[in-house]
Amino acid sequence: MGELKLMKGNEALAEAAIRAGADAYFGYPITPQSEVIEYLMSEKPYERTGMVVLQAESEVAAINMIYGAAGAGKRVITSSSSPGISLKQEGISYISGAELPCVYANVVRGGPGLGTIQPSQADYFQSVKGGGHGDYKQIVLAPASVQEMSDFVKLGFELAFKYRIAVLILSDGVIGQMMEKVELFDQMPRLTDEEIYEKFPWATTGKKKGTERRIITSLDLDSHKMEEHNHHLQRKYKTIMENEVRSEAIHCDDAEYIFVAYGSSARIAQKAVDMARAKGIKAGLIRLITLFPFPEKQLQAFCKQGVKGFLAVEMSAGQMVEDVRLSVAGCAKVQHYGRFGGIIHSPEEVLRAMEQQIIGG
Repeated sequence: MGELKLMKGNEALAEAAIRAGADAYFGYPITPQSEVIEYLMSEKPYERTGMVVLQAESEVAAINMIYGAAGAGKRVITSSSSPGISLKQEGISYISGAELPCVYANVVRGGPGLGTIQPSQADYFQSVKGGGHGDYKQIVLAPASVQEMSDFVKLGFELAFKYRIAVLILSDGVIGQMMEKVELFDQMPRLTDEEIYEKFPWATTGKKKGTERRIITSLDLDSHKMEEHNHHLQRKYKTIMENEVRSEAIHCDDAEYIFVAYGSSARIAQKAVDMARAKGIKAGLIRLITLFPFPEKQLQAFCKQGVKGFLAVEMSAGQMVEDVRLSVAGCAKVQHYGRFGGIIHSPEEVLRAMEQQIIGG
């Protein structure tokens, strides 16, 4: 068993970044994720592993520092909350176009605009549809516990370098601020510049004698070459969709009615499942772990087994529900239940919505 600690979700993410062998964190404070950079500053990771921690002058500066360091093959991470993530979108598009691996976290707060510092899940569209410009995708992991805030940093770096892609850990103010017991993984080593140069043939670590220049760019003025690059990206995304889907089915073997949720909403929906079962309602939960790639085949399989209806539970006006409807493709009823503006739904509300909108609707 690894080291056990009682930590906030934001703190667990920060500690995991150090233990995952990150070379650098570049960020800017914003509620409700400010504990990430605060924890990193207090832990002095440069003394522990050589990891650099820098508060940039803005979110725009931070994401462009990520672009530069990722281009050198470094293991880099940043974090923010909704308005700050919006400011990073141009840089994320550049990172995606240049196929640079990195990890970043969004501890979502309510909006639109400055909104509130209370939790929300209203950044789903921005996260899975591509919040910046151009045809690009990113892997999106949705932690539902403080433990997963830690685990998904390690997993995020693995996926980022496997596919040369940006990986987003999409959390919210509930998971970021709550405290739970966490089993921390062992310290991983940081790669040397020589190891990076040998392992990553794309990394711009300095031209060596007798080798070709390594150039990182997302620009090509030749339209045919740019189109081929886009075809290459789409093939990569298809491979990810075939191999990296993650979800958890809870009490779904005999379920007639299924909640679909992620993050903190999944925790609430799981309690609603228990309450439904106590009333004799055969309810289950599909907890989404990857939002992209979306587990559409898993939803289709439950639809074919005779599920009568799906209730998408999310802290928004209704975003994830669109992908549920596309996946189910009309074979069962799909409805949405959500609270927004920083209001968190209760298990009783979620169960009542299932009874009214799906079972009795």
